[in-house]
Amino acid sequence: MTQRITDLTLSVLACVMAVLLSWPFWRDFEYWPESHLAWWAYFAAGIVLAVYVFYVFIGSLRILFLHDTQEQTATTDKAKLS
Repeated sequence: MTQRITDLTLSVLACVMAVLLSWPFWRDFEYWPESHLAWWAYFAAGIVLAVYVFYVFIGSLRILFLHDTQEQTATTDKAKLS
């Protein structure tokens, strides 16, 4: 359970960092649509999607590293038996 909480926390932090990195572009272009409600709905959907993408990416990375350590362990075991 703590691993999921850690992954979610890292995902939210990565999303916040991405938003902060893109902040100057928002100020320079000064784009605001006529409907502020549509803007906030679009913005909220984008953040939820970004957190989900980061969460899946972190999970995939963990699986990738797990497979790598299992392969290295198997190679080491075979070397010890020879």
